[in-house]
Formats: sequence, structure tokens, C-alpha cells
Amino acid sequence: METYLNAFTESFVGTLQWTWQSICFQVPWQNNYFWGLIAISLFVWLLEIFFPWRKEQSIFRKDFWLDGFYMFFNFFVFAIVISGFYKILELLFSDLGITAQSLALIDMGSWSAWLQLLVFFIILDFVQWFTHVLLHKYPFLWKFHQVHHSVKEMGFAAHLRYHWMENIFYKPLKTLGVMILGGFEPEQAFIVHFLAIAIGHFNHANIKITWGPLKYIINNPVMHLYHHSYVLPEGKYGVNFGISLSLWDYIFKTNYIPEDSGTILLGYPEDEKMPKGFFGQLVHGFFRRKK
Repeated sequence: METYLNAFTESFVGTLQWTWQSICFQVPWQNNYFWGLIAISLFVWLLEIFFPWRKEQSIFRKDFWLDGFYMFFNFFVFAIVISGFYKILELLFSDLGITAQSLALIDMGSWSAWLQLLVFFIILDFVQWFTHVLLHKYPFLWKFHQVHHSVKEMGFAAHLRYHWMENIFYKPLKTLGVMILGGFEPEQAFIVHFLAIAIGHFNHANIKITWGPLKYIINNPVMHLYHHSYVLPEGKYGVNFGISLSLWDYIFKTNYIPEDSGTILLGYPEDEKMPKGFFGQLVHGFFRRKK
């Protein structure tokens, strides 16, 4: 028990210190996710300001500040809080004999750096796409995912407005993806993480980009806007589940882009029942709301 408590404390304190060091510019630039997130956010926000898709939408759109808070809460505050628990799970699996080596299906150690990054990116993106599908398909998961879909005006910061329980669902499957790679995370993995953040921001931004022929591979704002559509095709629980890549939606026939005006209604039926404040959304999904 003492071993687990020590591991929990060390992981919690270590993550807290790393975050503070990042804020104080004491972390190498390529690993500084705090200022990296701010830089990417400011860049995409400027694109929204100068090249807006929906020109009538305010620069400080509806729930702009709430989404801004979510970015830092999910990416840093909650990451600090949960870090110790993930370390305990890692030790438990190790004690059970479940390690990265025991689950490894691919050995990338001898591959070139860029090939390692490409495979790492593709596998993690598919894992996230699959998890995203589950969040829409199963009602008990959808309750938590509703927080993200409560966005009524799309903008870059909506990317990281999501219920903290989604971290609980995504993290184990992403870890499994890394374990399939023999526990191997490329030394240049920061490139993949920053790229994923940038693409996610673009997908939610008030800008019209489709990437030309690459739209069948890379996700884009036009495609993702329809993921947030209030009205879905009959019989569908969701469309356009892609995170960074649209490829999976075209392969599994979940793609849907009927037009590109950008003026569709966003949300989901009965989204007016979603709490408007952060703390109400924090516990959303755990209790049945009164009708």
C-alpha cells in the first residue's frame, strides 16, 4: 500500500511541478504544452477574426470565456488531479504481469523517426475516433459527451470544452494504443500532440477550410460542423466522428456533408436542459434531471 501511496504522491507533485515550470518557461519549448496551447489558440483565433466563415458571429461568441476556462481545466488542472490515479493503475497492471512488452504488436524501434511519428499519429487517431463513436452510440457515455455538444456557436475554444469523464474514457484506450506499439512513444511525439491540438482547434474554428483533395484524409471545419448539427440524418446517432483524420469516416461510411453554408443549428434535442455554468456541467451525467 505504501508503494502505491508514494507513487500517487510523486506523480501528482511531479505533474504539478512540471505544469508550473511550463508556465515559468523552465521547460524546453517543444514540450511546453501550456504556452504551446496559448500560441496555437491565439493563432487560430486571429484567423477567426480576420477570415470569419460566419461573419455575423461575434469575436467573443456565446460561451467564449466558458470554453476558454475548459481549455485550461481539462488540459492542465484535471491532468494534475488525475495523474496519481493513472500511476496507481500502471503499477496495478504491472503487478498483474500486463506490460507494454506483453501487449506489443509492433516494434518501431528500428524505424526512421518520421515513420515512427506517422504510425504513432495514425494509431492514436484511430483509437480516438473509435472512442468518439462509443461516446455517441451508448447513452450512458453520451450523457457526458453532451457537454461538448452543448456548444451553440462554434469557435476554436469549443475544441476543449468536454466533460472530465471523457479523459477517463480516452486515456486508457490511448494508453492501450501506445502499448500495442510496445510502449514506444517517439522522442518527437510532441510534434504529434501539437499537430492534434492545432487540427482540433481548426476543426472547431469559425473559418472555412476544407484542405482541397486532402479533405478525404484530414478533418476540417466544414465536416466537423456537421458533427455538431442539431439535426442528424434519420437513423444516425452521429456523423463525422473524425478527430484529426477524416479518413476513418470515409472508410466506415460515417461521413456526411450535405452543404457548406456554415449556418446550421448546433446542439442536440433538449440541450436547453444542459446547465449553463461550469460547475453544473461538471456533475452533468451523474444525476437524472427533473423534468
